[in-house]
Amino acid sequence: MNQDTIAVIDLGSARTTDLARAVRALGVYTELHPHDLTAEQLAAIPNLRGIILAAGPRRAFEGQTLDLSQPLRDAGLPTLTVDDADATQPDLDAFIARTGAKRNWNMDNFIADQIEAIRAQVGDKKVLLALSGGVDSSVVAALLIRAIGKQLTCVHVNHGLLRQGEPEQVVKVFREELGANLVYVDAVDRFLDKLAGVADPEQKRKIIGAEFIRVFEEEARKLDGIAFLGQGTIYPDIIESGTKTAKAVKSHHNVGGLPEDLQFALVEPLKMLFKDEVRACGLALGLPESMVNRQPFPGPGLGVRCLGAITRDRLDAVRASDAILREEFTAAGLAGKVWQYFTLIPDVRSVGVREGVRAFEWPCVIRAVNTIDAMTATVERLPWPLMERLADRITHEVPGVNRVLFDLTPKPVGTIEWE
Repeated sequence: MNQDTIAVIDLGSARTTDLARAVRALGVYTELHPHDLTAEQLAAIPNLRGIILAAGPRRAFEGQTLDLSQPLRDAGLPTLTVDDADATQPDLDAFIARTGAKRNWNMDNFIADQIEAIRAQVGDKKVLLALSGGVDSSVVAALLIRAIGKQLTCVHVNHGLLRQGEPEQVVKVFREELGANLVYVDAVDRFLDKLAGVADPEQKRKIIGAEFIRVFEEEARKLDGIAFLGQGTIYPDIIESGTKTAKAVKSHHNVGGLPEDLQFALVEPLKMLFKDEVRACGLALGLPESMVNRQPFPGPGLGVRCLGAITRDRLDAVRASDAILREEFTAAGLAGKVWQYFTLIPDVRSVGVREGVRAFEWPCVIRAVNTIDAMTATVERLPWPLMERLADRITHEVPGVNRVLFDLTPKPVGTIEWE
């Protein structure tokens, strides 16, 4: 890696990610690291030029007070202390100058570094990539194609948890328009059978992640020389799956949900990028803006929006209501202005009236949020006429739904998704 690095040491601050992003915005690469780094781990940080100590309310964690390891104390590097955790941009600017770090963190350099790293890791072997068609996997595909070309095979798995028309769109765009080496796998029944009766969201994520790997293993056996699995893991996935000073918000299928007997080595070129940086990377790689700015979609798909145990009828209701929501947002000019919007159907029923008869049906919850890095989010204020139109269409066009609700909760205290 050619960029210099400043390490942000997590001593329980709630601002660690803010500090890391602020330094990156000033042109210097940053990484988040725990307080108990060993000498070997410290030495492995590329071109380390300085240390920021980010202390805060989680300094006393699970009965223990976090303190710096001896290697960090002995590093002899310029350090921004426990007291400067609320440093302003000028403070960070002055600290960067003190470290002598080169301000060469940008997407062109990142791409060049990753291409070099991918080629060194992969050699003449082949890579299998899960291509959902979402932003993360699309950017990974573009980066891998630039790095290793025909050594990449993309696999699109239809697990039955995708949005309306999505499998068809992925095949059209990547196989027909971009000429990717794409394998399409219809695994709808396989996934839904595995998920039958499973209500716990963490268990659902792990089942989906593990089954994904099994599908890829089967596809890999049909090909020669597959040694690596490409993934669109990004930095918030890793952070939210738990750190040494914060318990997991939720496990991600590509972080905590991978089976221990995984047969592939992982290629994860985006794992140190925040979401907005992933988009910038995609644009720098030449991907169309419509693809790069596509609405984020979780790896487990609609499985985390069909709350509780997944049933096919409720899953169909999520898919249909989501399609209505996206159609109405596009008509209202909100499609490119709201970062993420979706519907979810919880496994509860309420009494309603349909055609003069008592109807015991599900509610549909609408969520619309804005964010930069997916670590925090604010709620979009929707026009009242739009909300009335959504309520009318969803209750009349989606079988089994008799109420429409709107989630007003920001992140924190809520998360973007409900599961």
